[in-house]
Amino acid sequence: MSVRQTLLAILVQGPCYGYQLRHEFDRRTGSVWPLNVGQIYNTLERLERDGLVQRGAADAQGHVYWEITTAGADEVDRWLLAPVARSTVARDELTIKISVAATLPGADAGEIIDRQREESTSRLRALLARRTSHVDADAEGLARSLVLDSLIFAAEAELRWLDHVRTRLAEHPRHALALELDPERPRRGRPARIAGSVLVV
Repeated sequence: MSVRQTLLAILVQGPCYGYQLRHEFDRRTGSVWPLNVGQIYNTLERLERDGLVQRGAADAQGHVYWEITTAGADEVDRWLLAPVARSTVARDELTIKISVAATLPGADAGEIIDRQREESTSRLRALLARRTSHVDADAEGLARSLVLDSLIFAAEAELRWLDHVRTRLAEHPRHALALELDPERPRRGRPARIAGSVLVV
């Protein structure tokens, strides 16, 4: 998630101060990814350093308003129009945990999958309940529902993946999956090679 570009996009609508930016971010993302004010001000200072925003005047309450520059507005246009490139090497904790458990002697990958499935199912039910009770009659409501829909689709995909993993594991005898430590010690500073290609870690 790009906090940098999101804050810039909000500033396109007009000058804002830190707490106001946090409030506006929450309104547009359903409060799913809360930002702390320190993170916002750190981001604003970096944006100022890069010439994308500038500090404006303070109001009577001492709120310092931040304004977007022309370069900042251009950056927002580029960000909005550029497709999001999904990383193929994302370090997802669940994926790593199950793939390691599947190759670890003595670990019960099936139990791990069962426990995760219970958690993922419970999360999906909670999201569906929120979606059912949610009204998206205005722009803020629509933004929240879009975020909810994305989370629901991701939870459904996770459950499908867990079922897929269980099927894949069932195709192999348990003892065939265990990996012992590799007797070949990789040299320090050189990447490990697998089947002729570099393993990116």
